[in-house]
Amino acid sequence: MFKNYFKKLNPAMIAVIWSLAWPTMLEQAMQTAVQYIDTAMVGSLGTAATAAVGSTSTVNWLLSSSIAAMSIGFLAYIAKARGAGDEEKAKRAVGQSVLAVLVMGAFFTAISLSLSGMVPVWMQVDESIRELASKYFFIVYIPMLPRTASIIFGTVLRASGDTKTPMKIGVIMNVINVVLNFMLIYETRTVSAFGMDFTIFGAGLGVIGAGIASAVAFTVGGIFISIILWKHPLLSPKGQKITPDFEILKPCLKVAFPNMLQRFGTSLGFVAFASMINSLGEVSTAAHTIANTVESAFYIPGFGMQTAAATLNGNAYGAKDRQRMHDLANMFIPIVVVLMFFSGGSLFIFAPSLMDIFSDSPEVISLGSTVLRMVAVSEPFYGFFIIIEGLMHGVGKTREPFIYSIIGMWGIRILGTYIFTQILDMNLIAAWGCMIAHNMFMFLMFLRCFIKEKWCPLKE
Repeated sequence: MFKNYFKKLNPAMIAVIWSLAWPTMLEQAMQTAVQYIDTAMVGSLGTAATAAVGSTSTVNWLLSSSIAAMSIGFLAYIAKARGAGDEEKAKRAVGQSVLAVLVMGAFFTAISLSLSGMVPVWMQVDESIRELASKYFFIVYIPMLPRTASIIFGTVLRASGDTKTPMKIGVIMNVINVVLNFMLIYETRTVSAFGMDFTIFGAGLGVIGAGIASAVAFTVGGIFISIILWKHPLLSPKGQKITPDFEILKPCLKVAFPNMLQRFGTSLGFVAFASMINSLGEVSTAAHTIANTVESAFYIPGFGMQTAAATLNGNAYGAKDRQRMHDLANMFIPIVVVLMFFSGGSLFIFAPSLMDIFSDSPEVISLGSTVLRMVAVSEPFYGFFIIIEGLMHGVGKTREPFIYSIIGMWGIRILGTYIFTQILDMNLIAAWGCMIAHNMFMFLMFLRCFIKEKWCPLKE
């Protein structure tokens, strides 16, 4: 199959891929930009503030990824139904997505708020900042219902080929977040511009202000995307029942459950990973938090393409078009690998400058730059495996990704980090080395899936 990689590319198919991928890339770029701004604003308050915000961020991944897993079930079902021309089934699935938002939103709100006081303790956060970290966590998770709506309804829209609407909602959320950050984090101050002095209101709430800004942005985004879906001409859940419809839910859950276990297991691994890093002290926690934020921008090309791959492969599968599925794979893989090669190269070159944006500490900048340059080398391999994973998600193949992720996370990253940091007393560099080893394991496993055509279940 590799001989097909460099055959003449299909311009029409490239145009379709790009039309689906660029809004997702821009949406993720905006989210990352806001992460950068949040981190820089909070970082200006000191290392302790950065650690307070970043120390519980992996729990955010744990909860959000569990919700996102359910949305993958709807993505696979809706993309296949629309590819087969069955609009009625697609609309029924949208109705069931409303039920999923209500149930999961209520459940995760209760869980996150009730455990907010314990999370910093479990994460081994320094005692001096535990109370602040707990308050920040509680505030950010008050709007869990609209956050759930943003994730699931956004994926429903993308499954139908509408990637622009979630992008626009993301832009609105990010603007709100930045403006409120600017007003709530800092004290009232005077700014000079164009030869004049301006007084800018500031609440001076620090980390708490950052939490309020995020909570408001999540709430507005969830409300907006719910209204848009309700009014959507093709996907509106109007008239659809929101009581359980097991003819729809069963195949959705069949896809979602392994993906949920995968995301839950890997996110729990992120929690364990961060907890061990937090135990290394404030400098390591701050360097890890900032490096994670910086690195996230360089995954954007891969994840933007992954969404397009899942949708288009699901459509082709629904239409029972094996040739189109092969054409898609032969288009996506070289494009993503090249994009991630340049992305990784840029990360390697600019790592110190990017770290310098978020911290004034020479120790934090030096340590963060080192781990970023380490991970930059693995970016093309990471791009390959996430695109194969996307192709598999589009056809409902989630069992193998679940198995590989759990083995890689717990058997390589967590066990290795425990041995190196907790037993051998090594530092953050050793922990990120284990993370890279995990990524390379995933590359090898998904290379095997690609060769065995797990992403194309249609028989020849």
